[in-house]
Amino acid sequence: MSEPAKREQSSTVGEKSPSSFSYRQYRGEEDLHLVRGLIDVELSEPYSIFTYKYFLHHWPQLCVLAFDGSSCFGTIVCKLDQHGEFLRGYIAMLVVEQPYRKLGIGSELVKRAVKEMKDSAADEVVLEAETNNHGALALYQNLGFIRDKRLHRYYLSGTDAFRLKLLLPLPPERLAAEQLSAMQLQAASQPASPDPDALLDAAADASRAANPEPADARGQAVPAATQAE
Repeated sequence: MSEPAKREQSSTVGEKSPSSFSYRQYRGEEDLHLVRGLIDVELSEPYSIFTYKYFLHHWPQLCVLAFDGSSCFGTIVCKLDQHGEFLRGYIAMLVVEQPYRKLGIGSELVKRAVKEMKDSAADEVVLEAETNNHGALALYQNLGFIRDKRLHRYYLSGTDAFRLKLLLPLPPERLAAEQLSAMQLQAASQPASPDPDALLDAAADASRAANPEPADARGQAVPAATQAE
């Protein structure tokens, strides 16, 4: 009895916008079957249960699910960790069921995940996409991602991948702190400014050395008043 309802739902999906659907973060083990069910069906790369648990246990806030009523039709799975000097966000999986594609749902899921990363002070976000997946490449490029490098035979199928990267602006308070640190470092690297009084004293000493006061036969300085006589 549920099949006709699904077909009726699919026939009206194209009339909806991303704001017509509901979104929420991963809540725990009760959502695991939703995420896994979508990804196992829609993505070509196989993932073990341990892979899902690795992402979802450590970064549940970076998994967002999309719902049409009570039906989950899309999800994004990400992580956030230190990469050298940068705090890097990584988009591992993005899935939207076929009837809901080309409605901006994928972009909405990415925006929500990226906002969460930005709020956590991430410096950048990266992911890999197949070089022949033109839809995914267009989606990410429209969101500001750039092609960072080409990875040869990256996937099990032997297909190449592009690594895409999005550089995130620094939060205002962190930007101010880094600017202050840079100014302090620049000041410390410059030679100290000389004391003006010390410069005047040095100039006076040099002048006296160049123009010594005349002395009498006993070696005593002649008073200035008598020098002109």
